[in-house]
Amino acid sequence: MLLEINTRSEIPIYQQLSEQIIMGIATGELAIGESLPTVRQLADELGVNTMTISKSYNQLKEAGYLITDRRKGSVVILPQAYQEADKTDLKKRLAQLLAEAKIHQLKEVELQTFVADIWSNFPELEEKKD
Repeated sequence: MLLEINTRSEIPIYQQLSEQIIMGIATGELAIGESLPTVRQLADELGVNTMTISKSYNQLKEAGYLITDRRKGSVVILPQAYQEADKTDLKKRLAQLLAEAKIHQLKEVELQTFVADIWSNFPELEEKKD
């Protein structure tokens, strides 16, 4: 998976990386069970501080997307299903996006088309076969 950072973005680099890794998992570019590059390797590849990569990896571990394996390093895992509190948080985040769409006069049908198109890009997640 090719990770790209935008140094001019208002979004912190560690957050950009976390979001891209989550998207990679959802689209199947990163398989469940796949090892990620080491913190040093990725920092060198992207030209950023190792602490930035470490912060992203730690954020992903806390959210349940990664585990650290002594032999394999940081490995992609399938997180647990959302609990009620998680669903409430998701609804709040979606509400903010929908509010912006509504203010910008996006029609509901068009929004539903967007959702269907995006959702169709997310295959069923499978564990990596070695």
